[in-house]
Formats: sequence, structure tokens, C-alpha cells
Amino acid sequence: MTSFDVVVIGAGAAGMFAALRAGQRGRRVLLVDHADEPGKKILISGGGRCNFTNTGCVPDRFLSANRHFARSALARYTQQDFVDLVRRHGIAFHEKTLGQLFCDGSARQIVAMLLAECAAVGVDLRLRHRVTDITRAERFAIATDRGAFSAESLVLATGGLSIPKMGATGFAHDVARRFGLPLVAPRPGLVPLTFDGAVLDLMRPLAGVALPVLARAGRAAFPEAMLFTHRGLSGPAVLQASSYWQPGTAVTIDLAPGLDAAASLLAAKRARPKAEARTILADLLPQRLAQALAGLHLPPRVMGELADAPLKSLGALLNRWTLTPADTEGYAKAEVTLGGIDTEALSQQTMMAKSVPGLFCIGEAVDVTGWLGGYNFQWAWSSGWVAGEAA
Repeated sequence: MTSFDVVVIGAGAAGMFAALRAGQRGRRVLLVDHADEPGKKILISGGGRCNFTNTGCVPDRFLSANRHFARSALARYTQQDFVDLVRRHGIAFHEKTLGQLFCDGSARQIVAMLLAECAAVGVDLRLRHRVTDITRAERFAIATDRGAFSAESLVLATGGLSIPKMGATGFAHDVARRFGLPLVAPRPGLVPLTFDGAVLDLMRPLAGVALPVLARAGRAAFPEAMLFTHRGLSGPAVLQASSYWQPGTAVTIDLAPGLDAAASLLAAKRARPKAEARTILADLLPQRLAQALAGLHLPPRVMGELADAPLKSLGALLNRWTLTPADTEGYAKAEVTLGGIDTEALSQQTMMAKSVPGLFCIGEAVDVTGWLGGYNFQWAWSSGWVAGEAA
């Protein structure tokens, strides 16, 4: 059995960061993963350009049963710290909307940077190693299908259940349970919403139509783009709202954000009485959506022949379209996993399990989930850093 100071299971964003930081402290580190290459989710993120952090990473943009838990890690390793690392490696990047930072080139630059940092401090990376058992006496014993290892510290960084085609499993949750750590029930997050019945009949022909909206779920509201799909709704605004949505509750979509739609329709009636209603609506909405809503809610007449009441009613619907989703697209389409290892069982300062000295849990495996737009990568860097500082 080969001995290390630290074994990190999971060569994704959080795992590589924990490994490199532990290595920088002079620890002998093994980084092990069942996949054939490291950083697979990094490589597909941001359309292959990796939305690696966000300038607005503040604690209230992260969901958790303990909403203050992420504060310490985010403060100790900030988005600016990661940006400085990216700059030191000469990786060009740009800011898109809402503070999202992307590589100008390829996400492979971020993976190469992390691997270079790991190599510089002697991290031993072993791929295609499937962990078959973990036990703990005085040290952790980690059995794999290609050898056994022991370590003083063990870092669980295998992520959550989202995107199983990329190899995601519930491994970290299973290990946590084995060591007596409680879980907050996992569910898909940042995920498209599905609908059924008459609402889906309206949405299905609109698949591919996108527009700016304000999507609300609970107390959260997100002003971004929405996309109609064959099964319901997607796009950034809906993905964001999905993390706050609870089954059986409604979401509210403002299809004309910043506009009093009823007042606009009544003004158009006076200004363009001979125009068709769907023509007027097409000034406010994409044409296919305008035609669908006009056909559903207004008689086929020119604006001047319509009473005010149906125009007011349609305007109210445009500003507050209230819908109850049937479900989500599930983990296959979810960008993250909500819930996970209960933060009450972990140290806020180190990410170590309070009841199991030397066991650290980081990244998506933990009940901390960020907004869309680089927040979850920053949680990976921050939680990985503080674990690597202590492991």
C-alpha cells in the first residue's frame, strides 16, 4: 500500500485545486480519478470556453440550508485571487454579461493551468483508477482497481449527480453516509423546466424562440433570456429560477420586462386602430410568440375593433405569466446538483468533517450551489483552496 499525506478523490475543478494547494504546502499528494482525463466538466463549460468565475461572487448568490456557510471560503480565496492566477499563466479572458468571465480561447487552457500548478508541486495524478473501498483506522485506506493507498487526510471532490453522461455519480454522497455524515436531499439545479397539458401544447410549436424576460420563483427574480423548448422552458433566466423552484409551486414570467404591456396595447389601439393585434404584439415579442398569444387570447380583429378589457387582460398576462411546471429535465440536463453533504457536519473554515478528523468534503458534493455564470466554479476554487490549506 503506497502512502501519501493527502489523497484527493476527483480530478475536477475542486479536486485539482485542493491538490495543488496541499502540494504547495509541501504535502505529498495523490490525485485520483476514474475518468480517462482530468477536468471534463471544465472542458465542456461555457461552450468550451469555461466561464471560470464571476466578478459578483458574494455569499447571498449561493443556495444552502446554511446560507452563511460559503462566506468564509469565498472570503479566503476570492474571484480576484483566481483571476490573478489566470493572468499569471497568460490566459486571455473577457467579461460577458453580468460579471461572467470566459477564456478568449479554450477551456483547455484552464485545465492545463491547473495541471501545471499540480505538477510544479509534485502532485501524483492517477487516472482510470476506480475507488472500490475506503476505510479508516489511524489513517485512511483507499482501495482501487489498480492498487491501494493510505493517507492521513482524504478529500472528497467527486461532484454531484448532474450530467451523468460525463461520469457523474453519487460517490461522494455514498462515502459521506458511510462515515455518518448527513445529507440534504439532492435534486437537479440550474435545469430546464418541463410542462404538460395545454401549456405544453402552446410551448411545443414555439421551440427555439428566445426572448429577454424576468423569471421569478419564490422571492428570487432573474432578468435574462428565456428559451422555449419541445418540453417547456429553458434559457438562463429559467435555469436560474429553477434552483429556487419547488415542485407543485408556480413560476412567474414577465415577457415584457420594464414595460407596462397593458398600457402599451391600449396606446397602440389609439395610434394604430387598423393594425392587426398580432402585428402590434410582434412589436413587443418575437413574431411566433406574438401570433400564438394573439390567436389564443384575442378575437381576429384589428386593434380599433377590440374592447379595452381583453387588451388589458393580455397585457397583464404578458407582465405576469404564471405557470406551474410539471417537473424538470432532471440530472441529465442539470448544470449542478442542489443539496448534498450537509454543511452542519463540516467546518466552515476548513471543509473538514467535524466528526471524522482528516475527511474533507468540497465542491458540488456539498450543499452549496451557486447561481449560473461562474459561481459554481468559484465555489470549487474557494472550497478546494481552504481544504488544501488544512489537509
